[in-house]
Amino acid sequence: MQIIGILSPKTVMSRKTMSDPELTEVDKRLLRLVQRNARASTQDLAEAAGLSASPAWRRMKRLEDLGLIRAHVALLDARKLGLRAQAYIQISLTDHTEPTVARFDALVRAEPQILECARVTGAFDYLLRVVTRDAEELEHFLMRRLLASGVIRSSMTSFVLRQTKSTTELPLD
Repeated sequence: MQIIGILSPKTVMSRKTMSDPELTEVDKRLLRLVQRNARASTQDLAEAAGLSASPAWRRMKRLEDLGLIRAHVALLDARKLGLRAQAYIQISLTDHTEPTVARFDALVRAEPQILECARVTGAFDYLLRVVTRDAEELEHFLMRRLLASGVIRSSMTSFVLRQTKSTTELPLD
C-alpha cells in the first residue's frame, strides 16, 4: 500500500516562513534601523519603530532566530587604516575540477585582503574584491599569493579610482 501525503495550508505556510519569512512593516522598519546602526539600544529601536521596549526586543529576537540578522558588526574606515588601494579581480581557473575549485576556495578563505569572492557567469569564473595598502602591495599579493597558487589560468585587475557608493544596507521594499 502506498501512502500519499497531502500538505495542509498551515504546513505550506510554515515552509514558506522558514525559507522566506513574511515581514511586517514594523519588522522592516526595525531591520532598516539596525542596518544603519547595529549599536542602537532596544529602547532607541522601539521608539523609532513606534513600539515599547519589550515588543521591540521580542521582534528583534525573532528576526535573529529566523537568521535574518546574521551578525552585529563595526564598519571600519579602510583609508584611515592605511588600506588605500581597492581592486576588482576577475579570475579564470585552470580547470573546473573539484580539487581545483576546493584549492581556490581555501585560498580565498585564507587571504584577509580578499573582502568578497563570487562565482560568476561570463568570460571569467570568479570576481574578487581586494583591498591593500597600495598598488605595489596589490601586485605582490597577485604574484606571490594568487597566481603562485597554480590554480589560476588568468586574471584581470581593475583598480577602483573613486567609489561612488558603498553600502551594506539591503533593500527591504
